[in-house]
Amino acid sequence: MILPPKLASPFQKLLDTLSWLLDARHSELLQPLFLGVLFAHGRRTATAWFRSGAIAEHFRRAYTLLGTIGRDKTDVFASILFGHLRSSIVPQQHWLFAIDDTPTQRYGPCVEGAGRHHNPTPGPTHQRFLYGHIWVTLACVVRHPQRHTTALPLLADLYIRAKDVDNIDADRRPAFATKLTLAARQIHWTAQCLQGTDRPIWFAVDGFYAKRPVLQAARAEGVVVVGRLRWDAALRDLPPLVDPCQRGQGRPRIYGYNPISLQQCVQSRQGWQTVACFQYQQQVSKTVRTFLATWRPAGGVVRVVVVQEADKCLAYFCTDPEATAASILEAVAGRTAIEDTFKDVKEVEGAGQQQLRYWRANVGAYHACLWGYTAVEWWSWDKEAERLCDRSGSPEVDPKNWTRE
Repeated sequence: MILPPKLASPFQKLLDTLSWLLDARHSELLQPLFLGVLFAHGRRTATAWFRSGAIAEHFRRAYTLLGTIGRDKTDVFASILFGHLRSSIVPQQHWLFAIDDTPTQRYGPCVEGAGRHHNPTPGPTHQRFLYGHIWVTLACVVRHPQRHTTALPLLADLYIRAKDVDNIDADRRPAFATKLTLAARQIHWTAQCLQGTDRPIWFAVDGFYAKRPVLQAARAEGVVVVGRLRWDAALRDLPPLVDPCQRGQGRPRIYGYNPISLQQCVQSRQGWQTVACFQYQQQVSKTVRTFLATWRPAGGVVRVVVVQEADKCLAYFCTDPEATAASILEAVAGRTAIEDTFKDVKEVEGAGQQQLRYWRANVGAYHACLWGYTAVEWWSWDKEAERLCDRSGSPEVDPKNWTRE
C-alpha cells in the first residue's frame, strides 16, 4: 500500500475525488503521480515522474494508469477539475474559453499518432515543419483581480492525420477526426458542463477555427464565438424587413442581397468611433468601426468590428449581434493568454518530454501536465504575490534572483 504525503486541502480534495473513478489497482498511484508531475527535476520524462513520486518500483502500473486516463477518463477528470474551479473563480460578465492547437515535438518512428506538422514557431532556423503531436486544447480564460489574465487548460484532443491513423494497430486505432471536429466536440463538452449557468458562454478562436463546423456546433449549443475575420469573407447586408401580412410563402430570408467589402469599410471615413477596453493587462482606447452583417458560415447575423492599429487594420466577428465592440476586443485579447499557457506547460510542466510510445499514454501524460498547471494556478488564486515569490526557504537560491510580480 502506497501512502503518499498529505497535500494542501484543495489538492487533496480534488485527488480524493478523482481516485474514486479509478480501479483500486491504480487509484493509489494517482496522488504520487501528481506529486511527480509537480516536483520532478531535469528532463520531465515519465520515469522522472515516477522517481519523484516514489513509485519507480511500480512503473508498469504507473504506465497503465497514464494509458487509462488517456483512454476514457479525460472528459470526466476535466469536468471534476472545472467543477472545483467554478467554486472559486467566477467570471465578471460571461464565461470565456479559448480553443487553439499546439505541437509537442517528438523523435523516433515508433511513436503512435506522431506525424509531420506545420511548425507555428519556426525560429531562427526557419524550420517550417516538425515531427510530433498536435493537441487541440480548450482553456478557460479568467482575469485575476490583482495579477494578469490567464488561460487555465482543461481538456485536449490529440489530432492524428488520416495517413498516420492507419499506422496504429487495429486493436487501439482511434477514429479519424479533423481539428474542427475536435473543437466542436469541446464546445459541446463545455456547454454540458455549464448547463444551467446564468452567464453567457463565449469562445475565442483564431482564424483557422472560424469555419462552418465550429460555428454550427456553437450555434446548436447556444454559445457565442469570437474570432478573426478574413478580409475576403463573403459578408452580406441584413435582409430587408417584410411585413408578415404581405410576405409570401416560404421561410423569411436570412441573408441580405448586397455584399459587404471589408476593404471599402476601412477606406471609408464615416462610422469610426473610439472605445475603451481592457487589453493585455492595461486599459486602452481603440478606434473601431462596427456594424451588423450576415455570414453563411455563422448561419445568420454577426457583429463585425474593424480596428485601426498602429500599422494595419484588423477585422473580428462575434456571433452575438448585441455584443459591444469593447467586449469583443477584450475577448480577442484574452485568447492570446492560451499562447502563454502553452509556453509554460511545455517549459515548466515539461509537456511532450515523457517519451511514451502509445497514443493513449501520451494523451494521459499531456493531460497530467495541463491539470498540474491548472491546479497550481487554482491553488494560488487567492494567495498574495509576495508569498508566492518568497524563496527564503531555499537558501541555495541567490536572493538577487528572486522575482516579485
